[in-house]
Amino acid sequence: MLTIAILCEMNTVTAHQFFLAPFGAGAFPSRSGKEIPASYALFMCRLYNRLCSKLGIRVTDIRPFFIDISPLVAFRRSGEQNSRFRHLFLDEVHKYPHWSKEIKEINDLYPELKITFTGSSLIQILNADADLSRRALSYTMEGLSFREYLHFYKGKIIPRYSLDDILNNADTICEKMNRLCRPQKMFEEYLRTGYYPFYDGSEVEYYSRIENVVNFIIEQEMTEFCRVEPSYTRKLKAMLLFLAGNIPYEVNISKLASYLEISKNTVLSYLDSMKRAELLHLLYADNKTVTKMQKPDKIFIHNPNMLYALANQCQIGTVRECFVVNQLSARHTVEYGKSVGDFKIDGSVTLEVGGEKKTFDQIADIPNSYILADNLEYPVGKKLPLWIVGLNY
Repeated sequence: MLTIAILCEMNTVTAHQFFLAPFGAGAFPSRSGKEIPASYALFMCRLYNRLCSKLGIRVTDIRPFFIDISPLVAFRRSGEQNSRFRHLFLDEVHKYPHWSKEIKEINDLYPELKITFTGSSLIQILNADADLSRRALSYTMEGLSFREYLHFYKGKIIPRYSLDDILNNADTICEKMNRLCRPQKMFEEYLRTGYYPFYDGSEVEYYSRIENVVNFIIEQEMTEFCRVEPSYTRKLKAMLLFLAGNIPYEVNISKLASYLEISKNTVLSYLDSMKRAELLHLLYADNKTVTKMQKPDKIFIHNPNMLYALANQCQIGTVRECFVVNQLSARHTVEYGKSVGDFKIDGSVTLEVGGEKKTFDQIADIPNSYILADNLEYPVGKKLPLWIVGLNY
């Protein structure tokens, strides 16, 4: 997950001087005399050039400063010379302990400065010391959607479709998709290895990297920022593996607490922390009435790739539902259907998820209801291909 916050609108900017301050050390001279890999320096320059191009900013003087102390401290120490800079870009800002306070101070000192900062630790970004909500416009970068996977890995450029477009114009969308590629075969690949942009051809290595990310979140970030006792990390991992290895069910907190040998309130607290860390999706039958420490009605592993990495054996039905929840949660409110359908989207659309032989028996008399069916390339009435909701972002 990459979180980007922009402290002011940048699409109308015409100034062209930049202060680039990524963290780093080790073949490119920094102010302290140490070296930074030239490949990293080149990558950062290209990244910001591309960003400026996207925003329509004319780049004629781009000056990178590679420093091995906090770029925020270095920037403040630079004093009056900073008045000539119009933009400050900070990469992996969460690695600095008091980043939010420093950014707030810099924004107060230099109100004309446009600041863009990125961080790959969602929990640390959410737990910022200073409140930047009234100053910052934030953007959360999800994992790759099926549409983005086709672009990133297959070179297929496909427009984004809103959920309303998908439900009402599925025939046209599927016709265009099938002229461009065979989406069903690529969708099967996506479910296993398409969500994260670091698959290099080996499933074993890919799943190992996902496990490393999960372990880091539990062992490092949750103990430091979610007040999880280090001695309980083993129980958190056990909980995650238990949930990955079981078909999603209506949650029995007592059973889960007994299995983990911890209290019910501790289970609920851990579940909430794992949701914030984007390890889980917690679904409720009615989001409007959800209260703090209320048990969820259904629990899903965050995305299908993580599910495959953690579970010894995956049920295809679980994978399908996990995909739908993951893709639609990025832009919509997803509720557990409970007695009617599998899911309710934005309180108005009912979805049933299954294979190509799935029937409308369970949602026959429900208005605005649809089936998302696997192994389809074209819709049949209100039975739509499962992969089509992956074009939503």
